Amino acid sequence: MTTYNESIHYDKRMYLADILGSKVYATSLHQRNIITAHELSELHRGLDLVHAEWANDTFAISPGVDEDIHTANERRLGELIGKGIAGKLHTGRSRNDQVATDTRIWLRDTLDEIESALVDLLRAHLGRAEADLDAIMPGYTHLQRAQPIRWSHWLMSHTYYFTDDLTRLRQLRIRVNRCPLGSGALAGNPFAVDRAFLATELGFDSVIGNSLVGVADRDFVAETMMWGSLFMSHVSRWAEDLILYSTQEFGFVKLADAYSTGSSLMPQKKNPDSLELLRGKSGRVFGQMVGFMYTLKALPSTYNKDLQEDKEPLFDTTRTLLDSTRIATGVLSTLSINREKMLAALTMDMLATDLADYLVRKGVPFRETHHISGAAVSLAENEGLSGIDKLGLDKLRTLSPKFDEDVMQVFNFEHSVEMRSAVGGTARESVLRQIGEVKALLRD
Repeated sequence: MTTYNESIHYDKRMYLADILGSKVYATSLHQRNIITAHELSELHRGLDLVHAEWANDTFAISPGVDEDIHTANERRLGELIGKGIAGKLHTGRSRNDQVATDTRIWLRDTLDEIESALVDLLRAHLGRAEADLDAIMPGYTHLQRAQPIRWSHWLMSHTYYFTDDLTRLRQLRIRVNRCPLGSGALAGNPFAVDRAFLATELGFDSVIGNSLVGVADRDFVAETMMWGSLFMSHVSRWAEDLILYSTQEFGFVKLADAYSTGSSLMPQKKNPDSLELLRGKSGRVFGQMVGFMYTLKALPSTYNKDLQEDKEPLFDTTRTLLDSTRIATGVLSTLSINREKMLAALTMDMLATDLADYLVRKGVPFRETHHISGAAVSLAENEGLSGIDKLGLDKLRTLSPKFDEDVMQVFNFEHSVEMRSAVGGTARESVLRQIGEVKALLRD
């Protein structure tokens, strides 16, 4: 039962958050004349010594005694400064509000790391979008070639998903960064500690206004996992596109050797393992979230030991998120694109919509132009031509008298993408506008 109950082997990573919370709580006890100035000084000195042991990797965990990071730190503090003074630190404080405080501090700082990594990923997208602005490739719907787009337009499509993820992450951090310390076991603190002081000193944005919520709320853990699941679904879709684009069938991109591996059997193979792992780990993050939601869904008020099950999935999720974001940045920053292969994948039938749009500008209703353009594609196929551009003006006029000599301008891929200059389109001007919008958000 002792082994089953212990969490020290994984929650020890919160040692700094626990020590910070204890130092500030000791100060609040001194403010209420619960401990003397000397006792406060000794508590701070001892906690600094405990911190140094963790930082230097010399802290010796006592098996069967150190149930969790809180009891471990308290036990060692008593050994360093004496149990008499150390025993006063827990006055009015419960492990219930202590663990909630530690988790929020640790998670807040971890989310800051993830945000920094996500900003790097966004900047990598912006850099590649600017550098490769002139590359044109097929855009796909239903995995079928649809219309020409800029490679940078594809990059920016994923940038927008990741930008929304960044916005949501910043909103999530606000809800994480609320102070539960001073809630006691569940009913509140009996020594009138200044909770606003505790919150300010620990870097929280606000105080949780209900002590029952303070000790029992784990919505912030669940929301972090939900955020991570959505973010990783975006990473997975991004990775899937690049996996396809890196195949010999596409040949649009080539991954750097650092982010791909060879086959154990086939020497000619170069596998996109980094991207496949990113795609696979999205399921891992989603699974952690679902598992914790099952733990959380039917708990009675307020604190229950079940809540200890928040740590391992949270730690695993945030580690996966941070690593995955950094790997994605590395993949994108180091891959190379093959502009020739992208151009070679473009076919004239992808300009069928442009042909219809040409007739619209001549005054023909779109539904009619759609039919005419489809007839042009069929005619070219029936006559064994390589594309609708080979039909010539005379044959096009058999489909509609509105075709004129300027129709040949339609059969140009650069012209096609430049025609789509409305906000959100694939024209150079539009893509540059998208890049500017995301740059502005990052500056803000």
